[in-house]
Amino acid sequence: MTENNYMFPTSVKEVQALGWDYIDIILFSGDAFIDHPSFGTAVIARWLQKFGYRVAVVPQPNWRDDLRDFRKLGRPRLYFGLNAGAMDSMVNHYTASKRLRHDDAYTPDGKAGARPDYAVTVYTKILKELFPDVPVVIGGIEASLRRLTHYDYWKDCLMPSVLVSSGADYLCYGMGERPMIELTRGIEKGWSRHKMQQIPQIAFLVPGVPPETGEGLLKLHSFEECCKDKRAFAENFHWIETHANMAHPDTIIEPVGDGYVQINPPYPTATQEEMDSFWDLPFTKLPHPRYKGKRIPAYDMIKFSVCTHRGCFGGCNFCTIAAHQGKFISSRSEKSILKEVRELNNLPGFAGNISDVGAPTANMYGMHGKNPDLCDKCKRRSCLFPKRCPNLDCDHTRLMQLYKEIDATKGIRHSYIGSGIRYDLFLTEDGFVDQSSKPYLKTLVLDHTSGRLKVAPEHTEDHVLQKMAKPSFKLFERLRKEFDTVNREAGTHVGLVPYFISSHPGCTMKDMERLANHPALKGIWMDQVQDFTPTPMTTSSVMFYSGIDPRDMTEVFTEHDMEKKQRQKSYFFKNSSKNPSKNLHGSKQSLNIAARKPKRK
Repeated sequence: MTENNYMFPTSVKEVQALGWDYIDIILFSGDAFIDHPSFGTAVIARWLQKFGYRVAVVPQPNWRDDLRDFRKLGRPRLYFGLNAGAMDSMVNHYTASKRLRHDDAYTPDGKAGARPDYAVTVYTKILKELFPDVPVVIGGIEASLRRLTHYDYWKDCLMPSVLVSSGADYLCYGMGERPMIELTRGIEKGWSRHKMQQIPQIAFLVPGVPPETGEGLLKLHSFEECCKDKRAFAENFHWIETHANMAHPDTIIEPVGDGYVQINPPYPTATQEEMDSFWDLPFTKLPHPRYKGKRIPAYDMIKFSVCTHRGCFGGCNFCTIAAHQGKFISSRSEKSILKEVRELNNLPGFAGNISDVGAPTANMYGMHGKNPDLCDKCKRRSCLFPKRCPNLDCDHTRLMQLYKEIDATKGIRHSYIGSGIRYDLFLTEDGFVDQSSKPYLKTLVLDHTSGRLKVAPEHTEDHVLQKMAKPSFKLFERLRKEFDTVNREAGTHVGLVPYFISSHPGCTMKDMERLANHPALKGIWMDQVQDFTPTPMTTSSVMFYSGIDPRDMTEVFTEHDMEKKQRQKSYFFKNSSKNPSKNLHGSKQSLNIAARKPKRK
């Protein structure tokens, strides 16, 4: 089969319309199906299609009725693949106070209730019951970040690998193009179990006694030990995180029950050529026709965006990006990005405005170590904390040139940066990092910010920031000074919006009081605060559960009382809750978003 632009079938009628007499792989997802590279199901479907496989998709199957959605396409020739969607299903369903959300951005018309709690486990168990002899491969955020023993905030207990709870045959973690095509070929060729288990970047459950620690092998405390001893769980995570941030990690073994979970090391960081090949696929960039014009909120947010790279070396303790996408940056070529930019003109409704040119951290595009050999041996979890690595090349020149080429593309009026940025890549407490730093901040504010520039200092108190692995708040104060200078010199009124987190491990009520009254925040729009939610496979969630910082095994305060957690968050709004036009200090907002000046050339 050659590449083409057909939309993947989701029903028997659509399969018949394609003239297929068999399906190689059937993918199930907790999200609505959108054929866009921002959604993992579409990426894997298009990638497998590139190599000649017939792929069908069943989005948001009904698990409550007679299970007809799981039966309708029958038995695939090779295997079932499934994910919970672009978010962990529990994060998707519940707030930090464990209240049920009333909407779902990944569902038509934003309706809630289209996927079950712990969707990966529920979907797998159903398929194993209906088709016990067909392999099931799980992946996506939920499976990836629950691949080993993890703390589940909603059950308030440790849970074993999702391989144990679901009964899946294989788990593909991280960005899945390369492991998934190798798994597919192995299943098709009938490889032995032993040969299948040599594939990089997959995990699986093995019965029997685990091997002892040896060269290239990291053996963790068992799931049962972790349940009995919180220090064992914290020690486990220390090693898991260390190896997740290494260029050449060991194979990880974690005993559980009468067997063990094995996590094979990932593929090397994707090259620029490989990254281009992942995007050079015939995405329609549209929702499936089955939705007949219904609005899918998550699609509205990204439909006119362009992703430039993967990975993040920031190492924030509450973030899962590095655990899923990796610490090392994989960038696309300018040629590949500009091709996608030009093709935006073919999308219905595109008016020339790109909502985001970015990635997990927008201004890490093309960044890497000056000496690759040092990176090859490095075990640091972050290139920026506690201070910026001297081997890091954080020159923004290439990125600024990319912005210029995007803006010069026919049909493009504005290109905005909607993704987060790390201002510690271009600022120090004393000034700018290098010659590219000041020009980058200027073009970011004046040319690529739509009204308000959003940044994430996360807190004001240094001891809390240390538990977050974030830089001192003094750096934000420097940012505001330089930001105001840019506005003043250009005669513009772009706003600056800081994001904060309440009730993070180490944060007390007194710390939130200090944050709320910090003089450096006077006159700034102060409506962006998030109550900390412990999510699987983060340092912060380990602290929350165990009361131990896994980085140094010291004790840390954690707020577990739901009422007090809510008070921490509400303290942030103590003076502004009744009057959104006032900030925490009761002063009028200085955010006067004036009409934007004509774009500078």
